[in-house]
Amino acid sequence: MNISLLRPTLQLLTMVIATVVSLPTTGADPATKSPLRQAHSHNDYEHARPLLDALDQGFCSVEADVWLVDGKLLVAHDLKDATPERTLEALYLDPLAARVERNGGRVFPHGPEFTLMIDVKSDATNSYRTLKVVLERHASMLTRFRADRTETNAVTIIISGNRARELMLTETSRLAAYDGRLADLSSTASPHFIPLISDNWTQHFKWRARAEDGVFPELERTKLRELVGRAHAQGRRLRLWATPDQPAMWKELRDAGVDLINTDKLEELSGFLRAPARN
Repeated sequence: MNISLLRPTLQLLTMVIATVVSLPTTGADPATKSPLRQAHSHNDYEHARPLLDALDQGFCSVEADVWLVDGKLLVAHDLKDATPERTLEALYLDPLAARVERNGGRVFPHGPEFTLMIDVKSDATNSYRTLKVVLERHASMLTRFRADRTETNAVTIIISGNRARELMLTETSRLAAYDGRLADLSSTASPHFIPLISDNWTQHFKWRARAEDGVFPELERTKLRELVGRAHAQGRRLRLWATPDQPAMWKELRDAGVDLINTDKLEELSGFLRAPARN
């Protein structure tokens, strides 16, 4: 074959490839899957790419443990693992702010609100006071909670773990809400103060979703659905932690209408929630 005859074609192909590669990208994030309202990344910071791995799978909620160290909120499960560069702002708030700006005011283009749960491991009061200053720097993207209403924005902050309840109750306007417990379903606390109820599965249910446990007992299934109903009737969402991280449990939580399903298995839960509901 005469190579000289192929040169014009190869040159044209090279020009086309170069043009495509150099085209500007749009504001959206093409690698990100569509948002999943029920998907919650437990201990999100332990993944290779904190926040970003969850976003790529379409998660609408992530959880970060924080410690107050030398005036900074550092992200880590244990204090010994906290390092100066892994701040709450660097790993979560700054990337979220950049994404909200890029996507027209939302974490996902035209998507629902995104929840950042901050699990405070250090002193509740001092940690919250420091957090307030940090959150004010990102107020334009954050949901604001008032005594009689919630002004929903791109990112909603929920404080869990060591919570400064009395201090937060004195505020008439906050950029963070309080993570309640099942006992709070029997209280008169406003859903604008406690919009989310979280509790330990193992403290309220016996089923562990193992093969030897059989199917989910009907009495426990009824109890779970009643809890979801009570929370929703009060204008609150429901989350349960320490749930077995496997499809049998995910199915029961999804079918019952639990609002946030905990997982450390991002890709697996994403695939499960996107599959037909007959799972």
